[in-house]
Amino acid sequence: MTHEPRLDRLLRQLLWGRRTAALATLQTVPGAETVPFTTPVVSFVPYAIDSTAQVLVLHVSALAAHTRNLRQSPAVSLLITAPEDAAQPVHALERVAIQGQAVLLAPEAAASARAAYLRRFPEAAPMTALGDFQFVQIIPSVGRHVAGFGAARDLSAEELKALLTS
Repeated sequence: MTHEPRLDRLLRQLLWGRRTAALATLQTVPGAETVPFTTPVVSFVPYAIDSTAQVLVLHVSALAAHTRNLRQSPAVSLLITAPEDAAQPVHALERVAIQGQAVLLAPEAAASARAAYLRRFPEAAPMTALGDFQFVQIIPSVGRHVAGFGAARDLSAEELKALLTS
């Protein structure tokens, strides 16, 4: 058995222990003088982990603003946080921000993502049969992990992907 560094262990527990994240996507908005501009938009999403593909998985509706945004720009950021504890300072709340690229999967390419999602959310099985929903892989590129006061670090894609394996 190999030794896992403390911060890696904490982050692995956070990623696998939480089920929801804040998802930031980019929305193109018409500008005041007909010049479009891009603005970040944040949504609350459930996520799963596909350890085989080393990606995070979302299941999105075509009606959702974040899905339209993903079609325009695949750049995303996910924020996953530990639950608040009234006995602890909120500034010490463990969290990770993961930047990455979203890949909207065609139904025939979504078997692994679907299996990972249903392992975490078996109650979502009926929704996976609806035609206006699809699976999305979030491929991590970089991250920032804050494990508490004085315990912050940057993470590479390789480090993040290693933590997405079970």
